[in-house]
Amino acid sequence: MSDMDASLPSSAPAPRAAGPADVDLDRVWTGVATQVWRRDPGRVERLAGRLLRSPGLARALVATPSLLLAWIIATVVVLFAGAAATLATGTPYVALLAPAVAAAGIAYAYGPGIDPAWELSRSMAVSDRMVLLVRALAVFGLNAALGLAASALSGAAAALTFGWLVPMTAVCALALAAATVARSAIVGVAAGVAGWVIAVLSGAAAVVNCPPAAVTNSALVLPYLAFAACCAAVAVYATRIPKGTS
Repeated sequence: MSDMDASLPSSAPAPRAAGPADVDLDRVWTGVATQVWRRDPGRVERLAGRLLRSPGLARALVATPSLLLAWIIATVVVLFAGAAATLATGTPYVALLAPAVAAAGIAYAYGPGIDPAWELSRSMAVSDRMVLLVRALAVFGLNAALGLAASALSGAAAALTFGWLVPMTAVCALALAAATVARSAIVGVAAGVAGWVIAVLSGAAAVVNCPPAAVTNSALVLPYLAFAACCAAVAVYATRIPKGTS
């Protein structure tokens, strides 16, 4: 043991090894970011860039996990399987499935833990709130369009076809609020799906043997809209810019 080692108290932490002097970590990170963002934009991304007037926001939009091709295919399969079940049984499964499917997609529009471009999008000039708003609107619009197409194929009545759009808005707002507050897409999915299951079961209990009551009862429209507004306010607050940052 050297004299220097002997002079150190036994409880002192061991000195940390310094990194290589010839490695510039900032430059390495810049290289990683360049590799991630260097991909040439496709047609959808170029169109989104023209509409949004922001190439960075368009890249963040097309990188949304719930807008990737595999997710969209899974959504189509679920909704059109519900349409087939509706044709066979007469029960409006599309109206019951669409809000839950949309809630899951909205929750997975939020980034931490599930978005490979999350850390890079944080460094963009566009605010996190704007990125989330564009993603949420795109996911909601896509799910609404797919749900309407599935409802039309199932031969559901017009009132029922559009009736689930309001509860879908409320459930999506709940999922988004839970995801942003907990900073976890999984928590958002759990909250959205659980909330919709409770709403369906409550509607079925209020109107005996009528599970679609959650989407057919016009008296629930205003409560759904009020609940959606409250959840949206929570999501906006959770994605606020902290004081002292630009």
